[in-house]
Amino acid sequence: MIVDFEAPLWEWDARRTEHWTFVSVPEDVSDEILERAGAFARGFGSLRVEVTVGGTTWRTSVFPSKTAYWLPVKKAVRSAEGLTVGDAVRVRLRVLDV
Repeated sequence: MIVDFEAPLWEWDARRTEHWTFVSVPEDVSDEILERAGAFARGFGSLRVEVTVGGTTWRTSVFPSKTAYWLPVKKAVRSAEGLTVGDAVRVRLRVLDV
């Protein structure tokens, strides 16, 4: 299953010393992912994915929140693609193991 979307990059302050950066998968896309791949969810309801942003591709997991999945965007990707918090990010996301 492959989906494309655009969403802003945002920062979640998990702890005072740690900052995590995410893109929220739009609700309609999250609903489609849950419907088609939810049975393959792992711990915490996460799903393994392969992600492409610009010229960078990596593997990670998306994590469910109350209304959508959250996609973590690591520092190496942000640096390689020149992304900062608030930027609109064009994402190609492929759910693995479906």
